Amino acid sequence: MVCGKKRGGKAIGSLEKAVGLLRTREEMNRLFVLLFAALALPVAGNEPPTITISKSEKLTLALTGLTGEAGKVLENDLMMSGYFKLVPGGAAAYTLATSGGGARLSGTVQDQAGKVVLNRTVDGTARQQAHRLADEVVETLTGNPGIASSKIAFVANRTGRKEIYLADADGAGVVQLTRDNNISVAPSLSPDRRSLLYTGYRSGYADVYLVDLVSGSRRCIMKYPGTNSGATFSPDGSRIAVTLSKDGNPEIYVTSASGDSPRRVTRTAGSESSPTWGPGGSELVFSSDDRGTPQLYRVSSDGGRGQLIPTGHGYNTEPHWSPDGRKIAFTVREGGSFSVAVLDLQSGQSRVVAQGQDPVWGPDSRHLIFASGSSLIFLDAQSGQRTTLVSNLGSVSEPTWSR
Repeated sequence: MVCGKKRGGKAIGSLEKAVGLLRTREEMNRLFVLLFAALALPVAGNEPPTITISKSEKLTLALTGLTGEAGKVLENDLMMSGYFKLVPGGAAAYTLATSGGGARLSGTVQDQAGKVVLNRTVDGTARQQAHRLADEVVETLTGNPGIASSKIAFVANRTGRKEIYLADADGAGVVQLTRDNNISVAPSLSPDRRSLLYTGYRSGYADVYLVDLVSGSRRCIMKYPGTNSGATFSPDGSRIAVTLSKDGNPEIYVTSASGDSPRRVTRTAGSESSPTWGPGGSELVFSSDDRGTPQLYRVSSDGGRGQLIPTGHGYNTEPHWSPDGRKIAFTVREGGSFSVAVLDLQSGQSRVVAQGQDPVWGPDSRHLIFASGSSLIFLDAQSGQRTTLVSNLGSVSEPTWSR
């Protein structure tokens, strides 16, 4: 599909109007709460240890053997996970001994009794090795997914134009992905971290582009009449949820992974935006102003009537469903400012966790990244600890986080 001339009577006739829709989208925000942590203690056989700890406790871990860049990255990854306290060997419940380096890095975790609970060898660059080993340690000792090897993308206007940037989950290795010298927004990383969707205005209209992050190739996959924006991959990467206005007002559609065969999901008199997939891909949550101010709704990805999600807030945008299916982070606007909130779907309770907007969950359903002015903030929603990942790139917004 080549994006260029437009395309039909219902197309939006000016860049200014299309940008206005996008700005409305960017004003959306969200949040997060974590209820418990299940971690691990030694058990018989070859099963990983299982520990149950309280919200404030951390596993004590000692590191030996690895120095240099990889050692620093590994230590930082383990600390950012939120599950560990690094201590000297004699005081640690577990010891991670590393060896090798170069093309391969080996890591062995033992408990205090000397039992080996993890023995792995990883490859890649020094940073990749550290990230991969950290994720192995997290998953083995806690049973939760690691986040170190994941990727993030976001929008920044350092060049004077909004462009898409890519980075590691710890904020390192920032690279500018698009150079459209126009407007590039609403990035979405694929589950396998090999592709990225974004909305671009190279043709003068809002079209959806697909970037191959391995080859660097890019192609326009949606240029339907009107606005095409907010495209996001399903959890298995086989479908895309997107906002299209080709039939009138902006509605949620589901397409194939190549942007073909759009199937309409919502039918309201309002404007729908910011679809986010449930973990199984059978449901979507989105924002709609059908009742006046933007509210959150839940709907089958096959289509149907959206069910209002009570949040306790009057203005709710940019929802993001956690991978474990238990929480929705979103943006709220109150008193003229934006905040990140988290809704627990089981209890129905929500709470504000930070000032900012555009929250997205990490693969572990524990951490959030959100935008705050000129910074991207990494938030441990369980402990409340915050880390600035990215700054000095102008205004930043709309992060996306791979699974």
